[in-house]
Amino acid sequence: QVQLVESGGGLVQPGGSLRLSCAASGFTLDAYRIGWFRQAPGKEREGVSYISRFGSTTYYADSVKGRFTISRDNAKNTVYLQMNSLKREDTAVYYCATLMGTWSNSLPRTENVRSWGQGTQVTVSS
Repeated sequence: QVQLVESGGGLVQPGGSLRLSCAASGFTLDAYRIGWFRQAPGKEREGVSYISRFGSTTYYADSVKGRFTISRDNAKNTVYLQMNSLKREDTAVYYCATLMGTWSNSLPRTENVRSWGQGTQVTVSS
């Protein structure tokens, strides 16, 4: 079965850290560029970060730049999102996705998503 599975979400206090994982099964992850997206309640899903197939290129939304780090271990078929200095406004469901096509800005749009994971909830609260 071809799927992406996110894990690592949870409840964390402001200023804390989490590491999200996105594991691929049924296919080889290094064939794809990967994006992390998030969707907060009542808001549209937005791109958070991007990584190229072999990790040489990464991009971040301005809201997370300097706090989040995307990486991948193709040998483990996994992409990671290290999130530090978390803020309440980072609260959302986080999704990883394989990407297709091209886009004009640094971050992909939801229209560039080939397949989604099921999402993992991140809640930043004291």
